[in-house]
Amino acid sequence: MTSPDIPDPDTGPTPDTRTAPDPAASAAPASASFAAPAGHGGLAGLRPRLPSPVQDVVDERFERRGVRLVLKRDDLIHPELIGNKWRKLAPNLSAATGRTVLTFGGAYSNHLRATAAAGRLLGLPTVGVVRGEELAGRPLNASLARCVADGMRLHFVDRATYRGKTASAALAVMLREADAEDAYVVPEGGSNALAVRGCQVLGEELAGRADVVATACGTGGTLAGLASGLGPDGRALGVPVLKGGFLAAGIRGLQAEAFGGPRGDWSLDDRFHFGGYARTTPELDAFAADFEHRHGVPVERVYVAKLLYALVALAEENAFPRGSTVAAVVTGRPFP
Repeated sequence: MTSPDIPDPDTGPTPDTRTAPDPAASAAPASASFAAPAGHGGLAGLRPRLPSPVQDVVDERFERRGVRLVLKRDDLIHPELIGNKWRKLAPNLSAATGRTVLTFGGAYSNHLRATAAAGRLLGLPTVGVVRGEELAGRPLNASLARCVADGMRLHFVDRATYRGKTASAALAVMLREADAEDAYVVPEGGSNALAVRGCQVLGEELAGRADVVATACGTGGTLAGLASGLGPDGRALGVPVLKGGFLAAGIRGLQAEAFGGPRGDWSLDDRFHFGGYARTTPELDAFAADFEHRHGVPVERVYVAKLLYALVALAEENAFPRGSTVAAVVTGRPFP
């Protein structure tokens, strides 16, 4: 399956990353009970908080519509392998069996940062193929600098080469040029069959606890797994953070790879991308800051802010029946 060429503001400002106090994070017990998936070896030593907590949110914008909002705090799974990054990367890191891990992303990629952090924590060499050959001659932004600080070796490629990265011949050339021919390759965004099955556990943790479970979408792997894990009575809603309307086919392809066919009840609402990946507006910034102030939860701007904005708008449209519970998956935290 061809991964989307995700637009990235390589030449623009770093996305707004303001944080707010987070009582839930500080209250999380360091010795929370969990078990890493079998076969993950050293990953268990990273002590992920699984299952991640579910937090009730009292918000009059939902209450006046008779809707209960809860947050699935996947941002509290691990301080560096956050949210769906843990769920996607853990099975892939296990499959790498100690080899160099090579993956792909843009200049502000959360996935590249998480992979680099995992490499540092587990002692694995990592290589990041970065979209935008012109970036090689510029000072690194904060996101790429963090990758390098965590030991990731960066390999910059032009955008045409990057778009063709899933073709076997082009990938072979890219691996050779990056001096990583024996590397274990993780796709852009971490979304492959292993990752989708990892995200299936997220759905299982929420099965029966919400009528609708919503998540922001980049490559669609989280939604593909989430929908499967929710079971026959759950409904998954995806809020794409990219414009283009291409995700539905990608999600179907990921489910075919992971499960052999479609799974679960899921849908997409493409209205809340705010112009594209990492794009924002003063309205969205104000909304995110207000949500932080109301609830003391740090709102990551690239994905989570758009998800929460969408849910408030949908509640105002009476998209959720009175008496229903809506769960929002908090897939990340602000950076830095």
